[in-house]
Amino acid sequence: MGKFSGVLLATDYDDTLYDSAGTISQENRQAIARFVAEGGLFCISTGRSYINFAIQMEREKLPVNAPVILSNGASIYDFAREESLWLQVLPPQAPEHLAQVCADLPQVGFEAYHQDEVFVFRPNQVTEHHLKRCHLTGQPRAIGDMPVPWIKVILQHPDTAVLQEAQGYLKSHWPEEYDVTFSNPYLLEVTAKGANKGQSVQWVARYLGVDPKDIYCVGNGLNDIPMLEVSALSFAPASSYPEVRAAADVVLPSCDESCVARMIEILEARYDQR
Repeated sequence: MGKFSGVLLATDYDDTLYDSAGTISQENRQAIARFVAEGGLFCISTGRSYINFAIQMEREKLPVNAPVILSNGASIYDFAREESLWLQVLPPQAPEHLAQVCADLPQVGFEAYHQDEVFVFRPNQVTEHHLKRCHLTGQPRAIGDMPVPWIKVILQHPDTAVLQEAQGYLKSHWPEEYDVTFSNPYLLEVTAKGANKGQSVQWVARYLGVDPKDIYCVGNGLNDIPMLEVSALSFAPASSYPEVRAAADVVLPSCDESCVARMIEILEARYDQR
């Protein structure tokens, strides 16, 4: 029984744990090892889907000892047991709704995630960059030819204003069907209503028997705000978006300055005092 027994730390992956150079610092790794050795539960909460995060698990030998939150909160997977614990897919009407969005906003393209496959409609330079970074291959398809159900959709365009229009369209037409959140200015994530990082962190905490007062979250993107809201003490790297820094209790150094290690140092001091 260590001082972090029953404590859950949930971190975003890209531009939080994974720095801008695409690495996880040794400082972060060493701090996580200390946290886990003291009984802590280390969880990654990412917008990435199972098919590309499984690649990261193998490449980076990620030190998780708790279920991983995937697809921006639509999926929870236990890599130790190789078992899906929870999955909330988009509603059956999603292809029809996305076809309507793309008809009214003809400059928008998207990726649709179905099981272990990615399908793309009207791909653009953002699509190509995103797939390359995630080591994925997208299959071009007409919307009606894409298999369902979809786990999530990522709308993409190099102009944030276009995606803001798409976000407003989805929220105004189907407010009870979707969560629609930016993961960065060029990627607009669409999941089923209630499938977000905050709800999923709470699910993992209940599953592991963690008291809400012992949940701690860190993230840099707008899609991380729901999990910051359920954190007993919330953290954001200095490289976060302004809205995320405003939502956090503590602003850490940037993702390139081992922000997760800095967070664990704060938790070490916090739990030494208990």
